[in-house]
Amino acid sequence: MTDFEAARFNMVECQVRPSDVTDVRIQAAMSAIPREAFAPKAKQSLAYMDATLDVAANRYLVEPRCFAKLVQAARIEEGDLVLDLGCGTGYSSAILAALGTAVVAVENDPDLVELASQTLAGLEVDNAAVIEGDIAAGAPAQGPFDVIFVNGAVEQIPQALFDQLNPGGRLAAVVTEDGKSSARIYLKSLEADGTEVMGHLDVFDAAIPPFPEFERAKGFVF
Repeated sequence: MTDFEAARFNMVECQVRPSDVTDVRIQAAMSAIPREAFAPKAKQSLAYMDATLDVAANRYLVEPRCFAKLVQAARIEEGDLVLDLGCGTGYSSAILAALGTAVVAVENDPDLVELASQTLAGLEVDNAAVIEGDIAAGAPAQGPFDVIFVNGAVEQIPQALFDQLNPGGRLAAVVTEDGKSSARIYLKSLEADGTEVMGHLDVFDAAIPPFPEFERAKGFVF
């Protein structure tokens, strides 16, 4: 067993499984996919630490425990089309692609789009595509989606993203309100008259770096 294989095994056994991540599909995906491949070479030795690792400007490999718990809460099923926002170097896309049918990932930096695409192709992840665009705008032309996954903490969710969910669809994000951050799952449902309703549930406390793209507009202070 190589050092990275041992680190990957320990990540799942010591960080993921003890955190009530019982979905064996997530355990298997995180055991198989080389997290270090998505980290800069100078930081590959840190890829399995119990902390969030920055990989580019405002882009991260989210702490394994928090990432796995949020993925599990999204309840991704075989057949789901997933939108992955702010995928960075593509690790989240690789994991999500192992759970659903297809992943559309959005990044606003063309260099990251190219890097993530090359890394995913090198690992033969052929059901995930990375496209360039505004992560807060999503990918309406490729939707609607069954799951939308956000890889950074947000202050608000634009209505445009809710509009890209199928009925029964879930949006998973870490939401910061009044100085507190929680992992939150939004669920779109339909009333009997066809009215769309968005509900949400906070599933665990979480602290990950923010996405500037989702900051609230600051009002004037007099």
